[in-house]
Parts: sequence; C-alpha cells; structure tokens
Amino acid sequence: MPFQSFKRSFTLSRTYTHLFPFPRNLLVIRMSSTNLTSLPPSSPSTKATDSVDPTPTSSSAPTKVKLTSHNQYSTPRLLRDQLHPDPLIQFNAWFTLALNGDESTHTPKVHEPEAMALSTVTLTSTSTSTQSKVSIPIPSTRIVLLKATDSQGFLFYTNYTSRKSQELLENPYASLCFYWRETSRQVRVVGRVEKVDRSDSEAYFNSRPVGSRLGAWASPQSTVVQDGEVQQRVEDVKKRFIPDTNLQQGGGQVQGEIEIECPEFWGGWRVIPFEVEFWSGQPSRLHDRFRYTRSDEASEWIIDRLAP
Repeated sequence: MPFQSFKRSFTLSRTYTHLFPFPRNLLVIRMSSTNLTSLPPSSPSTKATDSVDPTPTSSSAPTKVKLTSHNQYSTPRLLRDQLHPDPLIQFNAWFTLALNGDESTHTPKVHEPEAMALSTVTLTSTSTSTQSKVSIPIPSTRIVLLKATDSQGFLFYTNYTSRKSQELLENPYASLCFYWRETSRQVRVVGRVEKVDRSDSEAYFNSRPVGSRLGAWASPQSTVVQDGEVQQRVEDVKKRFIPDTNLQQGGGQVQGEIEIECPEFWGGWRVIPFEVEFWSGQPSRLHDRFRYTRSDEASEWIIDRLAP
C-alpha cells in the first residue's frame, strides 16, 4: 500500500479489526472490548479474578537468572528509499501493518501494538538518608497505551496527579518505545510533551467504558492505598453518578447512557518528537536502524542510518 494512502493520523479505541474514516481526518482503529457497560465488582471484598498468581513463591524462586539463548531475527531489509520523509507517516504505516498483519507477505498481527514504554525523568528526588529534595535526575519507565497519532505527535491519556504526569510537569520531555516481537520491529521516540486540548480529553473520556470512567474518578493514581480502599472508592463514585434504580434494573449493569464528566485531574498528553528511530531485526545482530532528527518543530527531518 503506497504511503500516500495513509492518513496523517489515527485514533485507537478498543475494537480490533476495523479501519474506517473518522472526523477531522483521523484514521480510527477499533478494537473489540468485552462488555463495555460492565461495572467493577459491587462488593469491596470481591476479587477481580479467582485465578491464582502463577509466579513462583519466594521459597521456590531461583536466586539468580542467566540467559544463554541467542534468538536470530530475520525480517525484510529496511532501506533508505523505503522510508517516508515524515516519521509520523512512517509510523502509521508500520503500526497499521502491525495491527492488521498481511497474509500476502506472511506478516503476522501484533498483539496489542499500542502498548509502549513511556520514560520520564524527574529533575529532583528525595534523599533516603535526609528525606530532603536533591537535584539528581531519576528516570522512571512504565507501559502505557497509545490512543492516537496526529500531525504533531503521539497521544496517551492518564491521571494528571500520577507520578508520570508530575514528572512531565516538572520536566516536559519524554521517550517512547514500541517493541513488536511478532514482526521483530521497534520504534523509539524522543520529544517534548504538552497537554492535549481539554475538549479532546473530554471526547476521549466519554468514549471509554463506564467502568473505566468510574475508575478514573476513584483511583488516586500512584499514591499508597490499603487493600479494598480503591474498591470502596469505586462504590462511592457509583453512588455519585449512577442512580440506584438504574443499577437495580440492570442487575449491576448500566441501563442506557450514563453521563460521567471527565475529571479536571485527568486528560491527555501529546509527545511531539524531535527524534524517531525505526529498528528492524536482522541476523547476527546486524539490525537495520534509521533515525529521523530535526532541530526544531519547523525544520525538515534528517534521516540517517545508524550502526546496529
């Protein structure tokens, strides 16, 4: 599929297999979700699952782990003349292939390709010995889900009081990394961050399942909580937004549309890149790597091949 056929942006919501146009020139990728109207457990003591954590107990876990395997990657060669001048268009092309696969080239689908490592850096940290603030940059990484790209960058949504958001407020730069094991590809992004427009955050929030919207209100993200505390907060939020008769008639399920406003402390971040790298695995660790860089957001992108 030629690059010209890709739109300059896409949006992710949880429905799998459909590509179709969306207002504002977005390419929307729907991915199926389980019951979108199901609510969190009604009892604070109810566990989310009855399955047992398969992790070995401390008495049976090894004291050391050593890996000696040497996986050999083998993907089609990535060449300079295959790359689009705009890394966001190039990303959309790779992402669409990862999401859908391609039977004609025996390219498999990637499971949850929107999962990405987000790294932030705080400029100050708390000394464990003196409990005072010291100027030591400390990185922090976690997996979040990409929800859209647009002509500027990569979008995700979160609680603005969380650790990641507090670090972005203090130091508005971040890196992202996508790893698609099924296709032996990576994409690495470095850029500055900005908050998404409030109207866009509200529009995305309103598209979320009811349980997720309640959870956003209930969870004081990244703070210390006690067992059962978050579940009790969910019950309190339910009482605030959902009439008792609605829940009783639905047997715990929401009947009809429920309006739950987007919290002021919740919204989106956009990572606006000044560096994007595309990595394609090759045998003997001689991978193909191409890096896009620009000096500022008005500059043309420069593309360089990097040593593996």
